[in-house]
Amino acid sequence: MKLSLNWITLRVHDLEASLDFYHRILGLPVERRFESRGRQIVMLGTGGGQPKIELIQGDETVLKPECGVSVGFEVASLDEAIDHLTSQGIPLARGPIMPNPYLRFLYVLDPDGFEVQLAEHI
Repeated sequence: MKLSLNWITLRVHDLEASLDFYHRILGLPVERRFESRGRQIVMLGTGGGQPKIELIQGDETVLKPECGVSVGFEVASLDEAIDHLTSQGIPLARGPIMPNPYLRFLYVLDPDGFEVQLAEHI
C-alpha cells in the first residue's frame, strides 16, 4: 500500500482569525472554502501533491494545543521569517533552536494555541 499525506485538520474557534494567520501571515493559498453539515471549512495549501491544512469552524476542540502535536513548514530563510512574523505582531513561542549544524527552527502559536514550527534546512 502506498500512502501520501493529504491534509491535516484543525478544528478552530474563530475561522476568520485562523484564516488570517495561515493565509495572510504565513502565506498559504486558499484552495477552497465551503460549508458542510452546517460548518464552515477552508482548505489551504499549494497543489502538486503537497499536504493541505483544513480549518473547520467549531465550538468543540477535539485536539488540545498542549497535546504535543505541531504543524511544521519549511522556509528558505528563518531570519526572514522572524522579521516577517515580528512585523505582523506574531511573537516567537520558542526558538530559534539549532539542534545540529544543518537545521534551525522556531515555534509560533496560531490563534487557537497550536504550535506552528518553521524550519530552515541549512
